[in-house]
Amino acid sequence: MTKFRKAKFKILVTSALPYSNGPIHLGHLVEYIQTDIFVRFLRLIGKDVIYVCADDAHGAPIEIKASELGIAPEKLVADIYKEHVKDFNDFSISFDNYYTTNSPENKYYSDLIFERLRKKNLIYTKDIEVTYCEHCKRTLPDRYVKGKCPKCGTPDQYGDVCENCNAAYKTIDLIDPYCVICKNKPIRKTSKHYFFRLSKFSSKLDSWLRKNENLQPEIKNFVFSWIKNGLEDWNISRDGPYFGFRIPGEEDKYYYVWLDAPIGYIASTENYCKKIGLKTEDYWNDKNCRIYHFIGKDIIYFHFLFWPAVLIGAGFELPHDIVVHGFLTVNGEKMSKSRGTFLTAREFLQKHNPEYLRFYYAHFLSKRMSDIDLSFEDFKNKVNNELAANLGNFCYRVLNFLNKNFDGYVENIDKNKELIDEINEKIKIIEKNYQELNFNEALMEILHISSLGNKYFQDNEPWKLIKEDKEKAHKILGLNFNIVKNLSILMSPILPNFSLNLQKQLNLEHLKWDNINFGLKNHKIGKEEILIKKMEEEAEATQFPLNLKVAKIIEVKEHPNADKLYVLQIDLGNEKRQLVAGLKEHYSADELLNKIIVVITNLKYAKLRGVESQGMLLAGDDGTHVGVLTLDKSNMGDKVYFEGYENINKELSYDEFAKLKMEVKEGRVYFENRELKTDKEIVKVEKVKDGAKVR
Repeated sequence: MTKFRKAKFKILVTSALPYSNGPIHLGHLVEYIQTDIFVRFLRLIGKDVIYVCADDAHGAPIEIKASELGIAPEKLVADIYKEHVKDFNDFSISFDNYYTTNSPENKYYSDLIFERLRKKNLIYTKDIEVTYCEHCKRTLPDRYVKGKCPKCGTPDQYGDVCENCNAAYKTIDLIDPYCVICKNKPIRKTSKHYFFRLSKFSSKLDSWLRKNENLQPEIKNFVFSWIKNGLEDWNISRDGPYFGFRIPGEEDKYYYVWLDAPIGYIASTENYCKKIGLKTEDYWNDKNCRIYHFIGKDIIYFHFLFWPAVLIGAGFELPHDIVVHGFLTVNGEKMSKSRGTFLTAREFLQKHNPEYLRFYYAHFLSKRMSDIDLSFEDFKNKVNNELAANLGNFCYRVLNFLNKNFDGYVENIDKNKELIDEINEKIKIIEKNYQELNFNEALMEILHISSLGNKYFQDNEPWKLIKEDKEKAHKILGLNFNIVKNLSILMSPILPNFSLNLQKQLNLEHLKWDNINFGLKNHKIGKEEILIKKMEEEAEATQFPLNLKVAKIIEVKEHPNADKLYVLQIDLGNEKRQLVAGLKEHYSADELLNKIIVVITNLKYAKLRGVESQGMLLAGDDGTHVGVLTLDKSNMGDKVYFEGYENINKELSYDEFAKLKMEVKEGRVYFENRELKTDKEIVKVEKVKDGAKVR
């Protein structure tokens, strides 16, 4: 471990780029927390490391969504970027540089790599069949055509990779394909496209995989099987309309997002290096740099085959390690909006300390590609029994006793060699596990050290000993103080804010791994405070059974079986849904189209006269007029709430909803005298009189 700590090489660490089409959710955070723990450990031991990432801001989904919202794609990705940055900051993800792929640096490196590959005859063009929707008048990108996987037959798979068997394929390979936008069956059409000769790299990729002992064995076996079955050349272009970089010399052909997205790692490095006077080539063209990529198992094919082949072909260094994590399940199931288990980062922050999630994930994060289950019962138990009752309680009681009985002064320490040796052995194990990315094992040993400290404190009963031998009691507290100080360092990669605040109470700062020892004495601490509370002691908002979101009506059709009903298609920001609404007597189709409304997203789906309604919009009804709830400044998917109430995303029946008494006063909606609002504005109601009921 000491050898690794003292080795002189640069380290570049990346996480996969989140897509600019929606909020960060708890599944995303598995990866960013995992990466951040590793980076913070590397900084702690004095390594020369930078952590870069960026929003993945290109592709047809961005262009399509921006068009639906009536804004420029640049505006959409800029808005999402701000939300992502805020979420990452609030979860203490410590990027050295967080950028965007829609940048001049990314254009430069995309063109550079493209030209290098083309000059080596590693890029060529040919006519191919593409999936084209005659109804939408556009070529359908991977994410806008679904069908059965051609390998395993799983239904509703996207047009590039199967989430069930991880097979990669072309959109035209899908069985029974349909357009995600309009649900119609697409046709095949011929178009010229650019291809990267991935097939030329089979032996080089095989050799790299066999020589690189850092890569997870189970992942390598996946990739070897793909190589053995034969690698197909990769289509790296897309037809317009498309939001991305136009291929030089072309009018309506663009780099496929999977070409310029990983190049975003290099571009973000370049953006960082320019700001602080470093050289990008010292990271991407130097054998003395180690590059670590952290990714999810859904993008193995791209990062273990396509990306390293592009790097080899274009003359860049290959990654030292690609760390693959599993998926997140919640209460044993795939995250689900209808079950209330799909949680965004922002929704979690409204209820809990973000470090609780970092602590919980660290319990399961290792170098193995294992899925993590967020069991809320287990989550609560681990926070209460391990974080609060063990670690938090031990640190607080030591500092509290020092301040009450010794004026906060540490004079000397008890020479308990057996305890010190046992803890020092555990510290070596913790360092090894941090380095090898087995954070679960590191955390287990850290908590054991805290338990040893608790036992040492309890066994010596300093509250009694101080009456008989005050000097001995003072030394015992001195050793306890050093254990707390060491814990503040050991825990800092996992709980950076807890550790920072604990070190302030210790009257210490900027502690590094080399400060882990038992020699600190003649030191005065600051005032102690409780840093970790049990979950039931956290201040919680009163719960409200509706999960309300901002949505935009993007299509209005007449109901095929009912004269008074419309069938609406709505955009909730990160998903689209269908609603059935009884508004035909009160609004024309043109009046409803593009209207920004409030929707209940956790209402049990129901069929109304044979058509499924996936939720319900809210409207005021005074017995004569009906008016929808509307907004002007809010974004699709924004949370709508009554001040002081916390929305719940648990499935709700219509009868349960009908019991809620919401009413209109002066054009606004109230529940128990609280106004309905978003973070940006107060919700308004059209057409109805005061006293109208909201339904």
